[in-house]
Amino acid sequence: MYGYVIMTNHIHLVVQQKDGKLSDWVRDFKKFTSKKLLKMILENPQESRKEWLEMIFKYHAKSNKRSGDLQFWTHENHAIELFRPDIIESRMKYIHENHVTAGIIEKEEDYMYSSARNYSGLKGLIDVDYW
Repeated sequence: MYGYVIMTNHIHLVVQQKDGKLSDWVRDFKKFTSKKLLKMILENPQESRKEWLEMIFKYHAKSNKRSGDLQFWTHENHAIELFRPDIIESRMKYIHENHVTAGIIEKEEDYMYSSARNYSGLKGLIDVDYW
């Protein structure tokens, strides 16, 4: 993973799959994270929104036979192949400025849930491979 930004209702990732298909990586990422996040939410006695979130996850799972009882992620993604360095740079700039554009903070490196921290020399929450 080269870059990420976790927003309140979506994420941006710049990743490269070295062995296999990127679609397989996305599938496995969604499966792993949805199981972990659902468990964290639904088994946390201090989560005040637990019942409401469970209702939402169940509602979305009803419209998709592959989801099981609960659905965390949507089934679509907006993958864009980044095949040139200038395109990679523009996408990295876009995702790092996403929370600034949204008016959440002023400087991209101040957002805890962004690889902009890594690229500015600060400690990020997730290690990245620099390109």
